Amino acid sequence: MDILFVAAELAPITKASSVADAVFALSKTLKNLGHRVTIAMPRHPAIERAGVLAARRLTPLVLPAAPTGRPVAPGLDVPREITVFDGRLASGVELVLFDAKRADGTSVYDESADATEPRTAALQSAVLCRAAIELMRQRVLAEQAFDVVHAHDWPAAMVPYLMKVAPELAVTQSVFTIHDLRRQGAIEKADDAHAALAVFGLGDDHFTPSRLEFYGGLNMMKGGVIAADAVTTVSPTYALEISQPAGGARLDGVLRARREPPIGILHGVDYSVWNPATDPALAARYDADDPSNKARCKTTLLAELGLELDPARPLFVAIGGALHDRSAQDQGIDVLAAALPRLLKQDLSFIVARPAAARRSSDDAEIDAAVRRAPERARHLESSESLVHKLLAAADFTLSPARYEPCGTLQMRAGRYGALPLATRVGGYLDSVVDLDAALETGTGFLLDPPSPDSLTSGVGRAIAAFRHPRFGTVRRRIMRVDVSWDRPARRYVQLYRQLAQRTTSAPPEAIASASSTGGG
Repeated sequence: MDILFVAAELAPITKASSVADAVFALSKTLKNLGHRVTIAMPRHPAIERAGVLAARRLTPLVLPAAPTGRPVAPGLDVPREITVFDGRLASGVELVLFDAKRADGTSVYDESADATEPRTAALQSAVLCRAAIELMRQRVLAEQAFDVVHAHDWPAAMVPYLMKVAPELAVTQSVFTIHDLRRQGAIEKADDAHAALAVFGLGDDHFTPSRLEFYGGLNMMKGGVIAADAVTTVSPTYALEISQPAGGARLDGVLRARREPPIGILHGVDYSVWNPATDPALAARYDADDPSNKARCKTTLLAELGLELDPARPLFVAIGGALHDRSAQDQGIDVLAAALPRLLKQDLSFIVARPAAARRSSDDAEIDAAVRRAPERARHLESSESLVHKLLAAADFTLSPARYEPCGTLQMRAGRYGALPLATRVGGYLDSVVDLDAALETGTGFLLDPPSPDSLTSGVGRAIAAFRHPRFGTVRRRIMRVDVSWDRPARRYVQLYRQLAQRTTSAPPEAIASASSTGGG
């Protein structure tokens, strides 16, 4: 199949959230399965710094003029010409990069631009989405139409919507993946919302409750939800959670109104990056057949950190996200801070790793205080990518007391490295962690009740008992053999793509079809 991804980020080149990892790994796996994959994305300055070779096309993409009758709002002067660059990743996945200049000559994607500011976010999304639409049009005219277009998260959410108002794209099916429903690309002020519509090439008749209007503003993610031929998200449990008022972030009604509910496809782990048998960051390498060198990784890290070397003492690690995906509240850092003094009264070693930018809260001060009271057994570190690899190789257990987690990959990476995860019963954790029974005959980790100091203390107590059980080594090897690669989710996506490709048209919902546009671009 010929598949187009549209996304705002791509690991490891430009990474602001877990979307980047998913786009990189899924596209590579689809390519390995024999499909042609193209990623359309912004030409961020980081791409050039990363040494990605891309050739500039001689002919730019030209966007149709925006609807007239409304003055251009400050900061929303959408460029008419999009410069296009073509490249290729080592995996063979093709890259199409878009860039555009503002009136002052700076790039829309300049690093000085505040992407969290609503107008800037709308402009960056509009350039990406409209350029992708023009790219699709070119392919249709050349009789090389994509079989399916897969848009990722809110920056690309308007792609399926714009496809529905472009008659020549009626044969192309669309998939929209919600990576995190709480990031919606919402513009709350009505004036800004109307201005943003023009940036997307749409008239004010799209600003209705059945189209893009959302509580008096504009919601880009809503556009993807109502227009995509299929909506997916990152785990089966999260698909259920977001369809209910408690977890729907006000979009649950829109999701339930679809003819087909969102499909939850559990994401995976990139084995080329997370593999203890080949990981260059480790003191010694190991695998499920012979995990003996994991003990060496543990003693090496403990020695480096000046912690007591007691092989009979289990090592727990709690790793905070280094990206912008989850807040400290989401991650349950406050619960960990409250529980840590109690946990350190047990015979264990404990390492907390948090990004430097996040280690300024009162919760982190509490963690520091608890660590100071057990200097021979505990550390609070600044996390980094290489440190996470070392921590997982050294750890016997990982602790994730999150209140909110659409998918989560730490628990899967931990299992890959022989560290049993302790995680709360939420989101993707419920789909990837099977609670261990007392005899350790079944299960892959420990599921915790809603996060509280009591539930963490109880879970850690269960883990320590398991660590001292004669079957613990068998459990470790079992969890290391669990297939958490991207192969299974990629094949599930191929199945979905093929189901969609069998449809002869991609008919728009009536509400969208009756609205006007400048030809969808």
